Amino acid sequence: MTDTATVDNFPALHQKIGDKKLVYLDSAATTQKPQSVIDAVTNYYELDNANIHRGVHTLSQRATKAYEQARKDIADLLGASRAEEVIFVRGATEAINLVAQAWARPRLCKGDEILITEMEHHSNIVPWQLVCEQTGASLKVAKIKDDGSLDIDSFKEMLSQDTVLVSVAHVSNAIGTVNPVEELCALAKSVGATTVVDGAQATGHMHVDFSKIDCDFYAVSGHKMFGPTGIGCLIGKYTLLQEMEPWQGGGDMILTVSFEETVWNEVPFKFEAGTPNIAGAVGLSAAAQFIRKIGYKTIHAQEQELLAYGRSVLEAIEGVTIIGTAKNNAGVIAFTIEGVHPHDAGTILDHAGVAIRTGNHCAEPLMKRFGLHATCRASFSMYNTTQDIDALGTAIQEAITMLR
Repeated sequence: MTDTATVDNFPALHQKIGDKKLVYLDSAATTQKPQSVIDAVTNYYELDNANIHRGVHTLSQRATKAYEQARKDIADLLGASRAEEVIFVRGATEAINLVAQAWARPRLCKGDEILITEMEHHSNIVPWQLVCEQTGASLKVAKIKDDGSLDIDSFKEMLSQDTVLVSVAHVSNAIGTVNPVEELCALAKSVGATTVVDGAQATGHMHVDFSKIDCDFYAVSGHKMFGPTGIGCLIGKYTLLQEMEPWQGGGDMILTVSFEETVWNEVPFKFEAGTPNIAGAVGLSAAAQFIRKIGYKTIHAQEQELLAYGRSVLEAIEGVTIIGTAKNNAGVIAFTIEGVHPHDAGTILDHAGVAIRTGNHCAEPLMKRFGLHATCRASFSMYNTTQDIDALGTAIQEAITMLR
């Protein structure tokens, strides 16, 4: 791995928790931020703080240029065919809700079906439940296998001429399974369905090519790809975005307003009502540049080495069971410890300086599928090392000794 990818680039990782070195294994919840991202946000507020698109003065012009450059950087990184296909939102959750309310709600009716999978995050379940309540459409759910991989046969069986929309996770946040999204989108299109991919857990870990996947919409979470919180994107095919009505009204999403009639702005601006998270977009641009400098190939290879090593360490500990063992995994290990509640384990690990996530991971239906209420989850990123995983293994053994 290149020097620019070392822990030295991430200031938050230089601290201790009590008297222990921090071992951060919670990147599926949010990645740590490199210094270049922190500096970009700071520089915006120190030097360029102004509203965008509306001002003729220098600061506004600089802020507008930086904001629109961020749009281009994301389009280039993630394979959008043009920058206008990138809509800035608060995150992947808002991106999915935008599609649900601006595309699906006006088009669906009773008898139509939306297809998702058992492994979805609540953010890719609840918006579709709301749309079904609003339109009379029904929600269908494709099964997963015992190893946490998608049951493709179940997915195919669920598809029908009534399937109007298919929305699937690129990567499961709870167990790390990577779905074959190109294949799934092609299957969906064979019945004429519109496709949505929840990419929240993908863009910080692997190369994503929106055009190659050939989905209609792709949801992006900025803070899970080394960017700031409160910023993300919806990437959508330009023709579909043109056809959609705005979801929210306000400033900057209009061309003209009178009390009799309002004319919407062009794509993407008609979906970006009000003052956006300018600093967040600037930080996300820096994150995209950081990823490009390291290279997805390097990031992915590093994380796959950590995944293999982590599985070997945890499998060797008596009483630990890994949940979700699909071969194609983005660097997440979910596990349970016999006789130890996940929340108790998380607390003991924290005292050892090891930060993991415990709970249902906003994936209650997936937990139910495995007969669980909660798991422990260790998730890796480019800044982790095998020494971090050794610390995890030692802390788990200490938790077992204390709590059994």
